[in-house]
Amino acid sequence: MKNILIAGGAGFIGSHLTEIFLKKDYNVWIIDNFITSHSDNIIRLKKYPHFHFIKTDLLSINFKSSFNDITFDIIYHLASPASPIQYFRYPIETLRVNSEGTYLLLEFFRQMPSACFIYSSTSEIYGDPLVHPQKENYWGNVNSVGERACYDEAKRFGEALCTAYGKKYHSDIRIARIFNTYGPYMQEEDGRVISNFITKALQNKPLIVYGDGAQTRSFCYVSDMVNALSLLGEKAVGGEIINLGNPDEKKIIDIAQMIKLHTHSQSPIQCVEKRKDDPQKRKPDITKAQKLLGWNPVVSLQEGIQSTINYFKNILT
Repeated sequence: MKNILIAGGAGFIGSHLTEIFLKKDYNVWIIDNFITSHSDNIIRLKKYPHFHFIKTDLLSINFKSSFNDITFDIIYHLASPASPIQYFRYPIETLRVNSEGTYLLLEFFRQMPSACFIYSSTSEIYGDPLVHPQKENYWGNVNSVGERACYDEAKRFGEALCTAYGKKYHSDIRIARIFNTYGPYMQEEDGRVISNFITKALQNKPLIVYGDGAQTRSFCYVSDMVNALSLLGEKAVGGEIINLGNPDEKKIIDIAQMIKLHTHSQSPIQCVEKRKDDPQKRKPDITKAQKLLGWNPVVSLQEGIQSTINYFKNILT
């Protein structure tokens, strides 16, 4: 039976990933302090006998006393605010968990020579890209002192630290560049596009679009994303950087109209001033994930959005 450690395991993606491994009867420990997640996310996980939860953060945890002599097979670092509202609210915490927190978790990981380490990076490291679609060898176009820098640069530093550890200690460290993901167990007010649009549409409130809505995103349903992350942990791919996302690129204005249609909402679509450094195009090249993991997203946008609408209907009523 494998032992899995997931930092940030009570978060949106983390809780889904935890459940995948629990369904395989693995032992899963998660670390979370609920700064941007919610305790409701782990209610469904408590029914599994091999689930273990430690309420703390990466900067405070005593790894030795918390885990005694447990040897982990896979360690995931998903602990970080991950949406603009979250990291605008917690800029210092975002920077620290991706720098100091990554260092401390890597030091713990170094004691387990047969384990692999997965760092959850982001498509935001590409910034407002000048290359489209984005491949892993693209260096990005990022404002290092802009509004989004606390997240963008934190993740870029986290990648650099993981790469340095991998080279110096010949460790198995893999980096997942996660593109926009959505689905059940997102927070209502997390600032992500789809959750924002759905919750507002269900309440017939205005759907706020920044700029003219022509900017694009590529949205991946959460079950597809966590399937990819589990494969990244369990397949023998070595120290790779891999884009994970759905390459089905859509305009934000079209997403707003689609959600209005699926919710039968009377919400007006309201365009406001464009956010600074907001990327105008976002689409992953997933050739590497297809070749190394044998993975492709399978949930259509229409199917995923309907599932997410059903989830929010249940929690808002």
